[in-house]
Amino acid sequence: MSAFDIRDLLEAATPLEVQPHHRADAAMPLAETAVAGRTAISPVVVAGLIRALEGALIFALGALLHLVMLYGRVAFGVTYAGAIGCIAAITVALLQTAGCYRIAAFRTFFKSAIRITTAWSLTFLVVAAGLVLAKVADHYSRLWLATFYGTGLGALLIGRFILYRVIEAQTRAGRFDRRTAIVGGGKPAEDLIAALEAQSDSGIRIVGVFDDRNTDRSSDVVAGHPKLGNVDDLVAYARHARLDLIVFTIPITAEARILQMLAKLWVLPIDIRLSAHAAKLRLRPRSYSYLGSVPVLDVFDKPIADWDVVVKALFDRCVGLLMLLALSPVMMSVALAVRLSSRGPVLFRQKRHGFNNELIEVFKFRSMYVDQCDAGASKMVTRGDPRVTPVGRFIRKTSLDELPQLFNVLKGDLSLVGPRPHALQAKAANTLYDQVVDGYFARHKVKPGITGWAQVNGWRGETDTSEKLQRRVEHDLYYIENWSVLLDLQILATTPFALLKTENAY
Repeated sequence: MSAFDIRDLLEAATPLEVQPHHRADAAMPLAETAVAGRTAISPVVVAGLIRALEGALIFALGALLHLVMLYGRVAFGVTYAGAIGCIAAITVALLQTAGCYRIAAFRTFFKSAIRITTAWSLTFLVVAAGLVLAKVADHYSRLWLATFYGTGLGALLIGRFILYRVIEAQTRAGRFDRRTAIVGGGKPAEDLIAALEAQSDSGIRIVGVFDDRNTDRSSDVVAGHPKLGNVDDLVAYARHARLDLIVFTIPITAEARILQMLAKLWVLPIDIRLSAHAAKLRLRPRSYSYLGSVPVLDVFDKPIADWDVVVKALFDRCVGLLMLLALSPVMMSVALAVRLSSRGPVLFRQKRHGFNNELIEVFKFRSMYVDQCDAGASKMVTRGDPRVTPVGRFIRKTSLDELPQLFNVLKGDLSLVGPRPHALQAKAANTLYDQVVDGYFARHKVKPGITGWAQVNGWRGETDTSEKLQRRVEHDLYYIENWSVLLDLQILATTPFALLKTENAY
């Protein structure tokens, strides 16, 4: 996760003495709010998709030309399939080496066209030399090879021109920008901002500056960017607008001050970096990551990003749909039982906190009498609770009331596996959850799930004590820090057995 231990961070943190500022979310213009709300596009995912598409395009074109030019005269077989596969693989490798799969390359056409032409020509020279040296050149049609070269080059260039126009439009819309907040002020912040803005292809868009110091020590504008508030305001800003990166310009020697701020910021699903641009301490180049050419030290990483987001989304949708189809008879039976046992709707809708504290509406089978439903969960359900119907008692113990949340998974509000979303007014020992456990909202760094690591380890059901909630949060954070598809599969496979333990489920 990071070089900082969260427990030490929280223990070291003491309240910051700050002057009040205007709330960042209130000060943000409406136009900025609209831009900030747009979903970012991952350059890593785009580059991977283009790489795969170009490889597939080359292979498909070679096979199509064989079908058109040589069908019925020369068998396709391993001979031609192998040659086309080699051409596709060598071309993609050379384009990768030439830097043609970077976002900066997608933003320009003519420079990329020269590199593509060079790589494509070099590929055919290598393949032709290989065929001659292997003494198998006579097995291949020269006309086919020449046509493949000409049409392939044209197809790659046309595809890259279309890509260039699409990327250009998305870049103007800010979809590839890493929206960045600067923490700290003064000359260090000015120098960092100047270094970042001097690079046209860094992909960094600075949204503003946040500083914990009062106005006497921190100016309202830093290098042309407004100061939007303090660290509390930064948390509020990140909850309401898209923010991808936080960079500290505070000297590393101010350890206590940095830890105080991190104690508030680490709960956000955002990359956090410490600027090394003006630091006197010099580490090995491999110790740094880079924003363009500006060195930074990694503090926290967004737990699920780039291809992990794609993999988890596909996993949720595909497995969720299969589970919905397989469990549909059970769901129809439960729906019928709920409908016949008490008046009122079959489904119960409840607002809960989702990813990054966003409000989502979660579906459940109704388990309480309709006039006693508690949408905010202000009063915890206990053993023998008179508000729960006889059918509701059974489906709550077996967690069958949660099955409609498969629709939330298909909608994208929930994952199959993740920290369970809690009701807004849920309490432990008569205290709201977020007031019981420090860093409680760090559970929302990923999408919540139908089941989770805490549930399969026995921490499901009633949370009547702060210790139970603490243990649940600890397990949720472990899951976030150690997520993998294999862990998701393990949790899904273990969940039916965990449901057999019903002592805490009412």
